[in-house]
Amino acid sequence: MSVSRPPHLPPLQALRALEAATRHRSFTRAAEELALTHSAISHHIRGLEDNVGTKLFQRTGLTMTPTSAGMRLAEQVRGALDQIESAMREASNVAGPPVVRLQVSVMADLANAWLIRRLPSLHAQAPELDLHLRLHAEITPPDPYAVDVGIWHQRVDLPGFECHNLIEDHVIAVASPSLLAQYPGFTVADLPKLPMLRFALRPWRDWLLLAGLPPDEPERGPIFQDAGLMLQSAVAGLGVATARAQLAHDYIASGQLVQIGTTRIPSSLHYWVTWREGNPREKAIQRFHAWLKEQIVSVSSPNVIQP
Repeated sequence: MSVSRPPHLPPLQALRALEAATRHRSFTRAAEELALTHSAISHHIRGLEDNVGTKLFQRTGLTMTPTSAGMRLAEQVRGALDQIESAMREASNVAGPPVVRLQVSVMADLANAWLIRRLPSLHAQAPELDLHLRLHAEITPPDPYAVDVGIWHQRVDLPGFECHNLIEDHVIAVASPSLLAQYPGFTVADLPKLPMLRFALRPWRDWLLLAGLPPDEPERGPIFQDAGLMLQSAVAGLGVATARAQLAHDYIASGQLVQIGTTRIPSSLHYWVTWREGNPREKAIQRFHAWLKEQIVSVSSPNVIQP
């Protein structure tokens, strides 16, 4: 009677190739990360498939999609690699707790206007967290399996994912003091006289109506797809903008922007913090999530132009 032999332990480089290819959904990007060739990644994956006796990837158009077996194996490998890295750090007597590397995908506007300027606080409170940031600009979330944490505008409604709303926010109007200085005696009623910056995902109409102004959309002026870029343009004096209060808070507090009136409207988009249940770095993810919630401030600004 023949006895089936268990799979032998593959080379560490092959396991790293599997983990990277699963995370990126791309042999090419995995090769770039590991400084290997595309053919080397393919060779490693074929060797693993021969070893375990099942397909680990299938091609879908231009994307290499991991099979369920490939996903399960990659998750186990990722956790094992983390443990090996932690053990090596401890063995080399590195001071402080083992470093935990988190792959974080975050909306570009939140990263540029809010998150990046707060990272020194995270480093001071949790120096063991090593963030690898990837910016995302589309409304639709990317592949949630490719990162440890996603901070996106839409929920990920898939089994096995945690999803938490980060910010309950509202939208205000802001402008730079240098721009307002060009309009002596400026009041809220004068706002339509200013250059009005346009955001592709939020019309001016609702704010204007609530402020008691004619709800006429501006017909000229730059249109922004990214709210962070629009805020930077407002700081530069290019025009008046609508903005999330949380994203504008630091600029207002520093005097770079002034809030126009007290009108505020609900924000139509949220920021959802998402991660996989059972992620081997889940404790670090929860620490990062707790720190994010600590950074949400109660927005109240003395720098307001009243009617």
